[in-house]
Amino acid sequence: MTEYPEKLAQLLEDFALITDRWERSEMLIEIADRFQEVPERIAKRPFPEEHRVPFCESEAFVWSEEQPDHTLKFYFAVENPQGISAKALATILDETLSGAPIAQVARVPVDIVFQIFGKDISMGKGQGLTGIVSMVQREAKQHLARCPQCRLSSP
Repeated sequence: MTEYPEKLAQLLEDFALITDRWERSEMLIEIADRFQEVPERIAKRPFPEEHRVPFCESEAFVWSEEQPDHTLKFYFAVENPQGISAKALATILDETLSGAPIAQVARVPVDIVFQIFGKDISMGKGQGLTGIVSMVQREAKQHLARCPQCRLSSP
């Protein structure tokens, strides 16, 4: 079993308790309302293609920035104004994985998307959302490869 970063594990436990589809949707909309666009000091439009999430209908982009404690802060852009699910997931990933041990972030499985959104999301939406998680994993793995201190401080 994967050891999730603490904040993500707590959030997944909370979502596991929600069995009503409407309640889950309302919670995700509230989370999406907290979405914060990538600051210009990190990236400016037009965003570089290497940060684009493949197959994401909401045109999502992912960046990371090393923090003084050798963790990462994640940033996102969602170009489709109707991309509520992408904004919700981006907010969740920022709030639960920014500041977490990088090795744990690199091992977060893409199937957390189904734990958060439910198993009945469309194939297209599922592919885009799992792509966002994959991009966060990629950022963490690339950072681990470049940062000896990160490997030493990660569980």
